[in-house]
Amino acid sequence: MSHHIRRFEAKDAAAMLAFAEGLPEHDLLFLGRDLKHPRVIAAWVEAIAEGWIDSLIAEENGQFVGTAALVRDPLGWSAHVGEVRLLVSPAKRGAGLGRDLLEGIYSIAMERGIAKLTAQMTPDQIGSVMLFESLGFRAEALLKDQVRDRAGNAFDLAILSHDVARVAAQHRAFGVED
Repeated sequence: MSHHIRRFEAKDAAAMLAFAEGLPEHDLLFLGRDLKHPRVIAAWVEAIAEGWIDSLIAEENGQFVGTAALVRDPLGWSAHVGEVRLLVSPAKRGAGLGRDLLEGIYSIAMERGIAKLTAQMTPDQIGSVMLFESLGFRAEALLKDQVRDRAGNAFDLAILSHDVARVAAQHRAFGVED
């Protein structure tokens, strides 16, 4: 493993913007907001400071190569649910970086008492779907033509979920520590 994972901090905003600029646009469609816009990064940093988002970044040789976030709304009806967002540089896919980031986010979710995790992606992102499924996520919904790229092309959005509380209860029943 040549990457280092740590918490995303306000001082990392410019590096995050540079990372986002290097990602294919299609990778960003599930985010809901355009990560290539500085105001979106600024809002992300603010949400971290307010405690609505926990975010990790992976660095290699001083460059960002991946990021993961746990987004939640502690004031909403679904305060027990966290949304996982994962982005990995195309050059680092398939090397275990995404898994490392997701495991870090899963640990944070456990610390926060999150009972359910969700993740969104376009169904054609087969590697991402397989990664999430390998960690216990299952398909829950498919929203047809939910997102559009800059050219106006529509894409479906898959929603996967993971019942953290159920899995934790099964582990306890079998004597496995979290």
